[in-house]
Amino acid sequence: MIAAIVSASPNKALIQASLDELEHHLKEGIKPTLHSDQGWQYQMVDYQQRLKAMNITQSMSRKGNCHDNAPIESFFNLLKRECLNRYQINTLSDLRKLVNGYVDWFNNVRISRNKNGLTPVEYREQTMIA
Repeated sequence: MIAAIVSASPNKALIQASLDELEHHLKEGIKPTLHSDQGWQYQMVDYQQRLKAMNITQSMSRKGNCHDNAPIESFFNLLKRECLNRYQINTLSDLRKLVNGYVDWFNNVRISRNKNGLTPVEYREQTMIA
């Protein structure tokens, strides 16, 4: 997970903030893939144009085919099981702190067998060097 933004509602401002945060983390010359479902926000022309301008390939799941969106769905499942379901969340601020902390831990500390015992950041760095 490269960027995560928490908002009270799914609106255009959230989408733009997410892309702003993502752009801040992208390294020059890479061509990442962004996975999503078919939500209205991912079908907006200006969203798709911004992805193209950022050199990002959009991977949008087809109707009835959850496998296209499996990477992000897997992350959200882990976020819920390993973090959110363990705490009582009373405010949006509490949720932001939990999500930001989890994303940092997930990226930099949590190792994964399917990444040869590396963290996502280590695996990404190793892949980009090769």
